[in-house]
Amino acid sequence: MSESSSSTSSGIGFFGLLAIVLITLKLLGKITWSWWLVLSPIWGSIALFGLIAMVVLLIAVIAEG
Repeated sequence: MSESSSSTSSGIGFFGLLAIVLITLKLLGKITWSWWLVLSPIWGSIALFGLIAMVVLLIAVIAEG
């Protein structure tokens, strides 16, 4: 008998939690940072994803050529 288990993890993650904390602090008036800085964890994670995607595509193009 073979047991198969599948586990999925769907969490907010570190950058999402950091963004929520910073947004909450901004709305409560505890920090006076600009909104660009408050939302930087979101932009940073998007940029990191884009960078990883470009590296993967570059490796694929080099391997094919």
